[in-house]
Amino acid sequence: MPKAAPVKMTCMYHIKKGKEAAFRRLLERHWPALFAAGLATDEPAIVFRCESKRTGRVSFLEQFSWKNSNASAIAHETPAVTAIWEPMMPLLENMELFKTASVAMPFDKPARRK
Repeated sequence: MPKAAPVKMTCMYHIKKGKEAAFRRLLERHWPALFAAGLATDEPAIVFRCESKRTGRVSFLEQFSWKNSNASAIAHETPAVTAIWEPMMPLLENMELFKTASVAMPFDKPARRK
């Protein structure tokens, strides 16, 4: 039986004004909870704090991999995960979820200068 392929995710969390610290405390527990529940790969999440140059709005971008295509559905039934997700929701203006894949670009390996 072939091994299930991980599913790479990018999550963009748009935070309500004044809720950044509370959200960050939950986000710090997010990937560890997913991993402990056997839902995420052992590659730790990468998290970026993003601030709009135009509006000053703060967002967090999180990249991680689900262990397989069923993991996100299982997460919705996992108490340790929902204990983080439920208090996250009131802190957000919006959330965007993306399945991601890298794309090779011609500039991936710069040409050597002579």
